[in-house]
Amino acid sequence: MSTQQKLMTNWRWWLCSLLFVATTVNYLDRQVLSLTWEEFIKPEFHWTDAHYGQITGFFSIFYAIACLFAGKFVDWMGTKKGYLIAIGVWSAGACLHAACGWATMHIEGYETLAAMKAVEAGSNAALAIATTSVWLFLLCRGILALGEAGNFPAAIKVTAEYFPKKDRAFATSLFNAGASVGALAAPLCIPPLAKHLGWEWAFIIIGALGFIWMFFWQFMYEKPEKSKYVNEAELAYIHQDDADSQATATQATEEKSIPMLQCFGYKQTWAFIAGKFFTDGVWWFFLFWAPSYFQNQFDAPASSLLGQGLIFTLYAIVTVLSIFGGYLPKLFVEKRGMEPYAERMLSMLLFAFFPLVALLAQPLGQFSPWFPAVLIGLAGAGHQAWSANLFSTIGDMFPKSTVATITGIGAMAGGIGSMLIQMCAGNLFTYAENAGAAFSFLGFEGKPAGYFIMFCFCGLAYLIAWSLMKALVPKYKPVITK
Repeated sequence: MSTQQKLMTNWRWWLCSLLFVATTVNYLDRQVLSLTWEEFIKPEFHWTDAHYGQITGFFSIFYAIACLFAGKFVDWMGTKKGYLIAIGVWSAGACLHAACGWATMHIEGYETLAAMKAVEAGSNAALAIATTSVWLFLLCRGILALGEAGNFPAAIKVTAEYFPKKDRAFATSLFNAGASVGALAAPLCIPPLAKHLGWEWAFIIIGALGFIWMFFWQFMYEKPEKSKYVNEAELAYIHQDDADSQATATQATEEKSIPMLQCFGYKQTWAFIAGKFFTDGVWWFFLFWAPSYFQNQFDAPASSLLGQGLIFTLYAIVTVLSIFGGYLPKLFVEKRGMEPYAERMLSMLLFAFFPLVALLAQPLGQFSPWFPAVLIGLAGAGHQAWSANLFSTIGDMFPKSTVATITGIGAMAGGIGSMLIQMCAGNLFTYAENAGAAFSFLGFEGKPAGYFIMFCFCGLAYLIAWSLMKALVPKYKPVITK
C-alpha cells in the first residue's frame, strides 16, 4: 500500500462544513420576515400585530406538522435527492415572499406599490390589502416551512452515514452551530439589505444562498462507498462500528416499537408533551417579536445601528451561555453520582429559573434598552439548555424504537403551543395599542402593558412545565414494551 493510501482523507469534515452552511442559511431565511415586517412590510400592507401573529402562528404549526413526515421523505428519496429537494423548496419559498407585494397590487387593482401604500389606514381598501397580502405570505411561509422541515433529518442522516458513533455528537454540534451563527448574522445583514435595496431584495438575496448551496451539494456529496474523495483509510474509519452492526440489528428486531396512538396512554408521553407545549412557543415568541419590540419600545428599528446591536447582543448571549447547558447534567452524574433522569430533571429545574429574568425586561427597559436585550438573551439561553435536556428525557424513558415517534408528538405539541402564543401575542398587542391608557397592567399602559403580560407568561412557563412533568413522572420510570 502506498503512502498516499495510508493517509486518511477527511472528506467527512468538508461535508460537515456544508451542513453547517445549510443550517445557517436555514436560520437566515426564517429570520428575514421578523427583521423586516415592522419597519418595511407593515406600512406597505397595512398590517396589524394580529396579522403578523397569524403568519408566525401558522408557520409554527405547519413546520411542526411537516417535521413529522420530513424524515420519512428523506429516507424515501435518499440523502442526496432528499436534501436537494428540501433546500430547493425552502429557498424557492423564501424568494417568493418578494412577489407578495406585486401580486397584492395586481389582485387589488392598483397601478403602483406606492398607490397601495397611500391608501387610508383603517379603510375598507386597507383591510382588503392586508387580507390579500396575509394570505399570500401564508402561502410563502407554508412553502418555506415545508422545505425547512427537511434540513435536520437530512443533516442527521448524513452524519450517520459519514461518521462513526463516537464522532456523531461532535459533528452534530458543529453543524447545529449554524443556527447560532445565523442568529448572529441575521441582524447584521438583513436590515441593511432591506433598507438600501428594498425588503423584496432581502428575501431574494438571502433565499438565493440556498440555490448556491445546492450547486456544491450536487458535486460534493455521494455515499462514502461511492465518493471519489474518500479513500480506503477514511472509509474504514467511517465503518469502524460495523463489527457491532449485527448485534445492534438483532437487538432492534427484538425491541418492539410502540404504535403512535398507544404512546398517548403513557404518562411519560404527556410529561414530554407538557414540556414542549409550554416552552417551545416562548423561544419562538422571542425570535419573532424581539425586533418589533425594540422598534416599538425604544425607537430602534432593525436597520439602525442600535437595533442591530440590541438583537446581536441578545443572540450572542444565547449562543455563548447555552453551550454550557449540556455540561451541567454530566457534572451531576460524575461528581454527585446521581441517576441520569434525576440529574436531568434537577438541571431542568435550575434552567427553568433563568427565564424568570424576563419579568424584569419591561420595568428595567425604562432605563435602557440594553437591559431587555441582556435579560431576554439570558432567558433564551435558559430555553436552549432546557430544551437540550428535555429531548434527552425521551431516551431516558422510551425504547430506541419509539424515540422518533415521541419526538414527533412533542414537535406537534410545541407547534400548537407556539401557534397559540404567536396569535395571542399579535391580538393582545393590537388590542392594547388601540385601547391605549384604557388598558393597563402593573403600572404599564397600552402596548407596553401587552409586552409585560407576555414577558410574565414567558418567564413562568418553564416552572409550570417542570411542575407538570414532575407531577406526571415523579421519578425515573422507563416505558417497557411487552
